[in-house]
Amino acid sequence: MRMIQILCIALIAIFALQTQAGANDRYRQKPPVVLSPDLTAPWVMQLKPNRKARSLRRTVVRQRVQQRRVIRSLPRARQERRRPSFVVRKKTRRNTMQTAAVAVPTKKTINRALDPTYLPQQISYSSKHKAGTIIIDTNQRFLYLVQAGGKARRYGVGVGKPGFEWAGTHKVTQKKHWPDWRPPAEMIAREKRKGRILPKYMPGGPANPLGARALYLGSTLYRIHGTNQPWTIGRAVSSGCIRMRNEDVVDLYERVNNGTKVIVM
Repeated sequence: MRMIQILCIALIAIFALQTQAGANDRYRQKPPVVLSPDLTAPWVMQLKPNRKARSLRRTVVRQRVQQRRVIRSLPRARQERRRPSFVVRKKTRRNTMQTAAVAVPTKKTINRALDPTYLPQQISYSSKHKAGTIIIDTNQRFLYLVQAGGKARRYGVGVGKPGFEWAGTHKVTQKKHWPDWRPPAEMIAREKRKGRILPKYMPGGPANPLGARALYLGSTLYRIHGTNQPWTIGRAVSSGCIRMRNEDVVDLYERVNNGTKVIVM
């Protein structure tokens, strides 16, 4: 009996010591919480700066600014219907200058549909000239590419305005893709007297008055070329050159070679 009492007292003492040790553990410093990288990754991504979003935002802002500028310029273009459609106004401190280089279509020119008569057509055409010859009828505003079998391919053209008409026979001496433009000094001086400023040089491109292709005639300054003013086809508006729609001059360009005979009448 005595032995049993001693064992019970020993067990009670051991239990008391373990309880006191557990109580002391509650006040010790807890280990740090470690998050899994998979859980923290989304938060890290949200905290990083989004460069693509900033770039897109800047692009949208630039586009809105450009749209505002175009909208502001529309009323001014509509008010100046009497001025040539190819004039772009440029303000200076002393007076108002005009740059006649880039064609800016107005509401009137946009609504002017091209007469279907001036679209390319395959027609019957009798001529004493051999196939491959180019014949330009400036009165009718047509260019004919003579073909075999009494046929011809006909295109609508724009021709020289009153005082700039001419006639003659030449050969194609040069062909150019997207030709650059160097207006002669006489043209620059003539347009300057009218208050329009021509550039001394303009590289080839969609804004260039010579358009997509050019066929140079002999040693003259005359050319058969495209235009950035397609609404002028069928009219007498040029300084002597023969102008065509860009798609039409590209088609003609592919059909003829240097040395082709050109008759203007």
